[in-house]
Amino acid sequence: MSRLYQQAVARERTNSARSDYKRIEVHPIAGALGAEISGVDLSQPLDGQTFKEVHQAFLDHLVIFFRDQNLSPDQHKAFARQFGELHHNDFIHEIEDHPEIVRVARAATDQFVFGNDWHADVTYTKVPSLGSVLYALDVPDFGGDTLFSNLYTAYETLSETMKETLSGLRGLHTAEAIFGKSGAYVQDNYKEGHKATGVSHNEASTEIYAHPIVRVHPETNRKGLFVSSIFTVGIEGMSDDESRAILDFLFEHSVRPDFTSRFRWEKGSLAFWDNRCTLHYALNDAAGVDRLLHRVTVLDGHVDG
Repeated sequence: MSRLYQQAVARERTNSARSDYKRIEVHPIAGALGAEISGVDLSQPLDGQTFKEVHQAFLDHLVIFFRDQNLSPDQHKAFARQFGELHHNDFIHEIEDHPEIVRVARAATDQFVFGNDWHADVTYTKVPSLGSVLYALDVPDFGGDTLFSNLYTAYETLSETMKETLSGLRGLHTAEAIFGKSGAYVQDNYKEGHKATGVSHNEASTEIYAHPIVRVHPETNRKGLFVSSIFTVGIEGMSDDESRAILDFLFEHSVRPDFTSRFRWEKGSLAFWDNRCTLHYALNDAAGVDRLLHRVTVLDGHVDG
């Protein structure tokens, strides 16, 4: 184990061992990232101190989980809105009367599962998202877990030479490969094998925005990688071959098993993850059963320079 990696793990463990929570209980689920929060009813507005502690746990652990919640769509949105304005997705179909909430679903007859690639949500806009809040309404007894990866640790374990190489580089992000006219999620074979989550193509998918490959988190000031295999398609100022060599390495490095954690869903579970410093991946291992979750994505107020 490298010295850099030991330092990164020690930093995460230090964060996980915070003792200044008074209103909530925080239980880390892995060494890399993730914690379950208890003692909070998300159907009610958070008071000032509880919000402060939940927000701190979110920053400390990168993804936080709540069990046994019972939320209406309005309550789901109200919780998310405490952290910022809500995103209206251009491509994923919303639920009726709630344009900020998208369906993340799988029917028992579907072959595919939505989000079955490592990614962060909504990096393909001028201002990438802050985080996503995913709430489980109907999930299988086993299978269908979600994996998360820590992009702080992914950066901190790079060699100093690689860090210098990446400094100042900007990745090109677009939704076209997924939601474009010929995108993977709008092809007939995908739609036929995955009918539960509705997706549509529109011209917004052709937009390309550049974001730093090494991004400084606007709240923690920590550096982390900011790339994902489905939305980062190149590097500004580089040829396709040059970009591919660097990005393929970063994609693989970012999701090393020791950078990850895994969450098992139950009905009433809610996950809130930081899209600025994590990736996530939905496992496709629960065939023959229905799965329904609702997702709200929170906008960030910080524009990359």
